[in-house]
Amino acid sequence: MMLTLRGLEGFCPTYRRLLWRHLRKFSSGAQKEQYDLIVIGGGSGGLACGKEAADLGKTVAVLDFVKPTPIGTKWDIGGTCVNVGCIPKKLMHQAALLGHSIHDARKFGWNIPGDITNNWEELSHAVQMHVRSLNWGHKVQLNERKVKYYNAYGSFVDANTVRGTKKNGDKIYLQSDNIVIAVGGRPRYPNFPGAREHCITSDDLFWKKKPPGKTLVVGGSYVGLECAGFLHGLGFDTTLLIRSIPLRGFDQQMAKLVTDNMTDCGMNIQYGMIPTHVEKLTDNTLKVELQSVDGTKTITNNFDTVLLATGRDPLTSELNLSSAGIETDNMGKVIVNEEEKTTASGVYAIGDVAENRPELTPVAIKSGKLLARRLFLNSKELMHYDVIPTTVFTPLEYSTVGLSEENAIAQYGEENLEIYHAFYKPLEYTIPERDSSQCYIKVITERYNEQKILGIHLIGPNAGEVMQGFAVAMRCGATYQQLSSVVGIHPTCAEELVKIHITKRSGLDPTVTGC
Repeated sequence: MMLTLRGLEGFCPTYRRLLWRHLRKFSSGAQKEQYDLIVIGGGSGGLACGKEAADLGKTVAVLDFVKPTPIGTKWDIGGTCVNVGCIPKKLMHQAALLGHSIHDARKFGWNIPGDITNNWEELSHAVQMHVRSLNWGHKVQLNERKVKYYNAYGSFVDANTVRGTKKNGDKIYLQSDNIVIAVGGRPRYPNFPGAREHCITSDDLFWKKKPPGKTLVVGGSYVGLECAGFLHGLGFDTTLLIRSIPLRGFDQQMAKLVTDNMTDCGMNIQYGMIPTHVEKLTDNTLKVELQSVDGTKTITNNFDTVLLATGRDPLTSELNLSSAGIETDNMGKVIVNEEEKTTASGVYAIGDVAENRPELTPVAIKSGKLLARRLFLNSKELMHYDVIPTTVFTPLEYSTVGLSEENAIAQYGEENLEIYHAFYKPLEYTIPERDSSQCYIKVITERYNEQKILGIHLIGPNAGEVMQGFAVAMRCGATYQQLSSVVGIHPTCAEELVKIHITKRSGLDPTVTGC
C-alpha cells in the first residue's frame, strides 16, 4: 500500500504531519544507524570508553538519559560522579572542613568574627554551577571527537541493535558489533510508607536549593557517613541511623574509629534502628517512626529532611537484556568475565553495573579505556581489580588500599600476618588543641619472607592525598623493609607511614611521641 498525504486530508495540519511521520516509520521500517561502538550510559566509564575509541579513529555513539528521582530531581551528562556523587560531595566536604579551619584560625592568631555560619543557598549554587560546567565540558569533548551523543534511553532490541527512546517518545535505532553497557546504578529506596513520597537520596541532596535543616541520614554506607559528616560540619542538626555496622566491607577497626570521631564531634549516631514510617505534617516537617531491629522499641521524632543512603541498585531492569541474551546476577548486575564480556557476543559491561566490580569512578574510567584498546588497538591488557585505593571523605578522612584486617586474616591466617600500627597527632592539631584520638595508621604485611605489604589504612587529614603514592608502591609489590627504608618528609602526617614500627603482636603502646 502506498501512503500519501492526500489520504490524510481530513485531519488538521499539525496532526496530519505527526501522523504522516509515524505512518512512514511503520510502513518502511525504522532507519538503523551503524557505528563501530555504541555505549549505553553517559557516566564516567562509558564516556571514557567512547572517547578512547573515538581517539582510535572509530565511529562512536553514546546514549544517555537521566530519569528524574521520585521528587523530580534530574541532571545532565556525566553520570553519578559528576552530578550527584564524587564531585559535589568533595566540594561540600571541603566547605565543612573550612568551617573547622575557621575555628582553628582563632588559635593561630587570626581575628575571626564570633558568628560564623554557612549559607546553603550560596554553597549549593556554586556547586551546581561547577557541575554544569563539567556537563558542558563532556559535551564539548564528545563533539571534538565526533562522537554522536543522543539524549535518549537506550535498551536492547537484540545483541547488535539498540533502541533509543527520547523524552518526547521518538525512537532511534542504532546497530554495532560492539556495545558497552555502562549505565551505573541509582539509590535504593527502602520499602516503608513515605520513603519515595517524602524522603530524598544523594541524587537529590546536591541539587537541593533550600537548606536541609534538621536531617536524619539513614544508612551506614560511605555515602551515608560522608553526607552526614558534611551536613553536620555545615552546622545542621544531623542524626545518623545505622542498622548494624558502619562501612560494611571496609576494615572494621578503622570504621569504628571513623564513627567514634563523628560522635566526638557532636553528631548523634543511633545504632540498631530503622525507619518504618515517614509522614509529612502540615508545617512540612517529617514525622519519622523509628523501630529497633529486634522490634522491641519504637520512637518518633520530627525532621526537616530524611536522607536515605541504604544502598544502590544497577539500572538494568529496563534495558531489555533478555532480548540480547545478556544474563544478570540476583542483584541485577550484568555478569561479565575478566575481559568485561557479557554472555552475549559483542556486548560488554563496565563500571558499577558489572558484577563483582568495585563501585568507584576511577575503576570505571580505567576499565573503559582498557576495553576500548582491546577492541580497537589489539591490546591484551586487562583491568586489575585488586590493590585499588579509595577514600571515605568523612570529617576525618579514611583512606585504604589492599586488604582489610578481616580479609587478610581470612586469606592468610592471623599467625601468618604482621600488623604494624600507630596513633599519631598531626602537628596542625597541636595549637588549636584538636583531639587526635582517632588519627591512626595500620600496615598489614606477610609475617615471613620479605614481608610483602597486603594492606594500608590511614585515618587523618588529607588521607586521600597521602594514600595515592603508597598505592603505587603497593602495585609495585612493596615490602615492609622497603617502606621503612624510605626517609620521611618532616613534619607531615605521611611520614608516620614510613616510620611505623610497632606491631600489634608486641602489645606495645603504638602512640607516636616526639619526632
